[in-house]
Amino acid sequence: MKAAHKCYLYTRVSTSMQVDGYSLDAQKDKLRKFAEFQEMQLMGEYSDEGKSGKNVEGRPEFLKMLRDIESGKDGVSFVLVFKLSRFGRNAADVLTSLQRMQDYGVNLICVEDGIDSSKDSGKLMISVLSAVAEIERENILVQTMEGRRQKAREGRWNGGFAPYGYRLENGELLIAEDEAEVIRIIYDKYIHTTMGVSSIAAWLNEHGYQKKKRQNNTLDSFTAAFVRSVLDNPVYCGKLAYGRRHNEKIPGTRNQYHIVKQDEYMLYDGAHEAIVSEEDWQLAHQQRQITGVRQEKTHSLEHEHILSGILKCPVCGGGMYGNVNRKKKKDGSLYRDYFYYACKHRLHIDGKRCDYHRQWGEDIVNDAVADVIRRLVRTPQFEAAIRERIGSQIDTEELERELEFHRKKLRQLSGTKDRLGQQIDRLDFDDPHYDRKYQDLQERQNTIYDEIVVAEADIADVQARLNNIRQQKISEDNVYQFLLYFNKLYDKFTDAEKKEFIKSFIEKVEIYLEKLPNGRFLKRIDFRFPVFFNGQSVDGLSWDAESTVETVVLLQREAL
Repeated sequence: MKAAHKCYLYTRVSTSMQVDGYSLDAQKDKLRKFAEFQEMQLMGEYSDEGKSGKNVEGRPEFLKMLRDIESGKDGVSFVLVFKLSRFGRNAADVLTSLQRMQDYGVNLICVEDGIDSSKDSGKLMISVLSAVAEIERENILVQTMEGRRQKAREGRWNGGFAPYGYRLENGELLIAEDEAEVIRIIYDKYIHTTMGVSSIAAWLNEHGYQKKKRQNNTLDSFTAAFVRSVLDNPVYCGKLAYGRRHNEKIPGTRNQYHIVKQDEYMLYDGAHEAIVSEEDWQLAHQQRQITGVRQEKTHSLEHEHILSGILKCPVCGGGMYGNVNRKKKKDGSLYRDYFYYACKHRLHIDGKRCDYHRQWGEDIVNDAVADVIRRLVRTPQFEAAIRERIGSQIDTEELERELEFHRKKLRQLSGTKDRLGQQIDRLDFDDPHYDRKYQDLQERQNTIYDEIVVAEADIADVQARLNNIRQQKISEDNVYQFLLYFNKLYDKFTDAEKKEFIKSFIEKVEIYLEKLPNGRFLKRIDFRFPVFFNGQSVDGLSWDAESTVETVVLLQREAL
């Protein structure tokens, strides 16, 4: 009597119910009945539930079966699978795994497909079907991406969260007026003032603007990274970009990809309403290309507006900026520059412009602020307190927790993205709804990619703030060191060095509308970090008549 062939069963499904309607148990039952009908002896069953067919590395049961075959554990001659797609979807992996089995005299039978690799036509059929399956998978991906490109061409939003300043309604972008005001302010200040992205973010935070929380962020405050993203996004001038990010294969891997920002991309006219004009967006875009490049001076080359932006307008509170009035000397041969601080007359919240027109001579204001610092550093115990402050520790525990929160969120998003990829790979090509299911999963995965980009930006933002704090600590130590020798060094500094020091030490200087009868015009000075006066740590000094702070009153008597 002829000995029965020995066989293994292998099944792989995405969930307990496969998309084609065959449950895990139903597939096993059909394979067992086939083995019984063919008078095969069943030696073992292997099943990978919820595993991707994209490659064999993520299927432990499949790998265990191959090891058992190679060890000759049960002496099997066949492996039975329900369909070829259960064996694998990657053509190279299918053929490589089949070759490993056949090296040990084991062939593959795909029951539903009617394929037997032990027959002459079997292996050829497997090669053709697996290659076609992989090509079809790639074609569907291309078609999906082309569909996204076509939506961009038609000016329709391509999915994902609506950008700040817009809300998403029935797939269309509509202006969210409670957010759009911030977008307009950002463009106005970036184009029409000397403020950079960090200064604009600080201005928004200082003037009471709060960033509305969206699905993709947790911060109430505005950051430089947020301002940059607004300035770089053409959606705000009514355009839609396609191809700003591209999913590229990681070199040296077979199925691993990462998102790479592209320098060149396509712009299409959007169906949505613009928040800023295209002209303003282009101006901002051009300025972003040359950020940090200053226009060369032709006069007073050594002069710097030391308190520019730090000195505040007594009416609107905005930064006053240095200006020059260039006049010819009486003989008409040379120019003489007169420098002064003045308000930029920005718009108030009620739409009216600031009407403060007083111009303050720079030398008068600069000297008054320097004199306050001179007298401050001469106060008792100042040097001892400063030396104690240098090298002290900083507390970044809260930011460290925030950083870990965003990192955890990124890990979760990456896991979700991978699981969606596995679900895509587990879809059955013979399912009549395959295309629709594939596109739905692909849309979800694209949304996750958008969230990943935001999470990565949040991580970069928090990391930048941590680095800034640590750098600020180093800067504080440097400033403290300089304060110890302020009286000896300050007058020897160039204007540029004085400006750098003042900027690192003083946050803002407030003044009265006019000089008081006693000649005083300074109202308050706020420091970027604590200074020491009469044994106390203070963040600012005030000469307001209502101030009752003893240290300030003492300084007032001694200094001014």
